Amino acid sequence: MAITHVLRGEDLLSSTPRQVVLIRALMDIGVASYMPVFAHLPYVMGEGNKKLSKRDPQSNLFLLRDRGFIPEGLLNYLSLLGWSLSADEDIFTVEQLIEHFDVNDVLANPARFDIKKAEAINGTHIRMLAPEDFRVRLVPYLQTAGLVGEHLTDRQEEILTEAAPLIQERISLLGEAPEMLAFLFKADDAIDVADDARKGLPENLAEVLGAAIAALEPVSEWTAENIQTALKEALVEGLGVKPRLAFGPVRTGISGRRISPPLFESMVILGKDSSLKRLNVFRG
Repeated sequence: MAITHVLRGEDLLSSTPRQVVLIRALMDIGVASYMPVFAHLPYVMGEGNKKLSKRDPQSNLFLLRDRGFIPEGLLNYLSLLGWSLSADEDIFTVEQLIEHFDVNDVLANPARFDIKKAEAINGTHIRMLAPEDFRVRLVPYLQTAGLVGEHLTDRQEEILTEAAPLIQERISLLGEAPEMLAFLFKADDAIDVADDARKGLPENLAEVLGAAIAALEPVSEWTAENIQTALKEALVEGLGVKPRLAFGPVRTGISGRRISPPLFESMVILGKDSSLKRLNVFRG
């Protein structure tokens, strides 16, 4: 036997004396050479301040993984349930946890599983990932959503490489990525418009889209800066649309969503022909 520590819930405290006697007997006959350190940890509470059970989704690691928690973020948060690196330090790496964790510092009071805080900490760890690592971790979620196949095409690889940095600072869970990036992998005539995006469209939608298309067609160097300049001149200065509202119809035509990754950078990824086709399809 080479078990050094037994860490478990405080509900098993009553069984410890019997196990101590058993281990001592094993030591007497040479099967065990030492007594493990036993530590009985307080409960983790779920919603309604009830003890977290196996049936609760927060305790299902597979569901948390499917939602987009990464190991570094989830381990960081779980470690905070009764323990902390310091009074003002919630974010730490696995290496820091290994170096500083001491079971003697675990608080005796029950901790509450706060899914919002867990997501926030997970988001911080997502932003800490190297860009290439982040890109690779997105692939299984895009595959599950049916946006890419088992093997990405060259074009899909290109899109993902360019698009991943646009959302790394904006998501808390990897599972949020497919909804944000889906429009980049769809055909130009297959963009579905969300209801909330359609509700915010202006009455002169056709006029706004027409002006946007006319402004974009002459743009020869398809860069985010040139796209923004052309649309601003046409919609804000030309039609007098307020800057806060000017680009909404274009965003909806390009992505089908009211909120998306940065619009102009997304149009660069799609390319000029694809962007114009989407706006023309949306105009009808």
